[in-house]
Amino acid sequence: MPKDAPSLFPLRSRTLGASGGAPALALHCGLAHGGAWKGVVAALGDRLSVIAPDMPGHGRSPDWDRRGDYHDVVTDAVEPFLQDGITLLGHSFGATVALRLAERHPGLIRRMVLIEPVLFAAARETAPAVFAARCEAARPMKEALARDDTETAAKVFTGTWGVGKTWDALGAEARARLQKQVRIIGESDPALTDDSARLLKEGALERCTMPVLFLRGAQTEPILAEIHTALMARLPDAREAVIPEAGHMAPITRPEAVAAEIAAFLDAT
Repeated sequence: MPKDAPSLFPLRSRTLGASGGAPALALHCGLAHGGAWKGVVAALGDRLSVIAPDMPGHGRSPDWDRRGDYHDVVTDAVEPFLQDGITLLGHSFGATVALRLAERHPGLIRRMVLIEPVLFAAARETAPAVFAARCEAARPMKEALARDDTETAAKVFTGTWGVGKTWDALGAEARARLQKQVRIIGESDPALTDDSARLLKEGALERCTMPVLFLRGAQTEPILAEIHTALMARLPDAREAVIPEAGHMAPITRPEAVAAEIAAFLDAT
């Protein structure tokens, strides 16, 4: 059941998995909520006891008041959930927050699973053509947000990063929610595209010595493979697995396959 989080921002969270499992914090992707982890955690059986918060402006948590930097706000809001020996799980935007938490508190983190962290800035130098193509693909959404056309912005975003449904197939309630939330995607861009949070600063990744598993869908956006390669080159103990027949939303569309890779990683670490 959702509960209040021990945070200055009044987040709501869910407890998933087995009460006797290893403690874990699971951070969802943009425009989702903590419940997006239900399928993966259920398939993991009794391995983890998971806290899955709803980020500001998502799920049952209050709307974000647009004060400050969104990546800063989310990181500070979920930080109090950390405890010694915790396992971090993160998907997409949530994976970039997980990485930031690990950089801040490497001694607390037992291990980390990063599913397609959308830290586009990581590919800027190592894969400039792919980075430029991703920036160009994002331009229609940014232009729509600039003219306050949230419907077009949400349609473009979900067309690339969604679960594969058409805009009309999402239903009126879901479309309205996405239109309300999509401004957060634009507000997140400085951290993801320009690395305003400085996740890539010299020495930051290198101090994350815990085991790290990267997961990506075989059919995801090309830049994700480049991001993984760039980050893995700097993390001391990192490995990658690819989920067949999956796109960016593999935790929702292929939860059993994602859980199988995570389970093998948990058993090994």
